[in-house]
Amino acid sequence: MKFALFLMSEGEMPPWDEQTTEQQAVAMQQHDDFGAACTAREGVTILTGEALDGVPTVVRTRGGQRSVTEGPYAEAVEQLGGLYVVETPDLETLLELTKHLPPYDLQISPIGEVEAS
Repeated sequence: MKFALFLMSEGEMPPWDEQTTEQQAVAMQQHDDFGAACTAREGVTILTGEALDGVPTVVRTRGGQRSVTEGPYAEAVEQLGGLYVVETPDLETLLELTKHLPPYDLQISPIGEVEAS
């Protein structure tokens, strides 16, 4: 199964630009530990992992009309800070592996398979 693992910028983690150099180094080590734990686990592959930067662009379509705005899609305390796409045998395995990550709030969504017609 493939899962999108969204790293939210809130939780116990201060925003990146408010962290000390030491805090950033610890967080990066935890990301490295997560990668190593995934590599060591049979049947688990990180397909991609990215940190997000800057203000997002949002495109909304209403009544056939598109509008483009800057800023997050919804007003929320939590903002998306990064993501991984991970292939793993099941959700339980991924949940166990996320213990290696910094203490972000996480959203994990299964990725569906769409067959081409």
